[in-house]
Amino acid sequence: MNQVIAQEKPSAQGAVQMIYILYLISIFTGITGIIGVVMAYRNKDDAPDWLKSHYQFQIRTFWIGVLYILIGFMLTSMILGYFILLFWAIWVIVRCVKGMHLLDQKSAHTDPKTWMF
Repeated sequence: MNQVIAQEKPSAQGAVQMIYILYLISIFTGITGIIGVVMAYRNKDDAPDWLKSHYQFQIRTFWIGVLYILIGFMLTSMILGYFILLFWAIWVIVRCVKGMHLLDQKSAHTDPKTWMF
């Protein structure tokens, strides 16, 4: 007997949370950040408005983070580059924790276009 089991799509809120987690893991692996930003681009159009602000925040987190990483690596010949990379890691952690906190409260991100936290 062949039984088809319907798989539920992960909730939209769960997808946003997964992207935050992927970004946190990317501090150590790198590749999971790319997976996260692809997920964010893919899911943002079908999301409710309050989650769209999180997707926008996540997409900006990825691209601004890429900029910080590039600048940091270019300046590693000077000590300054290592401080920029350390700032990037702390920046990602704070942004993800803040985003997950707002997500748990089921509220939109207050300023998804910010460069800082």
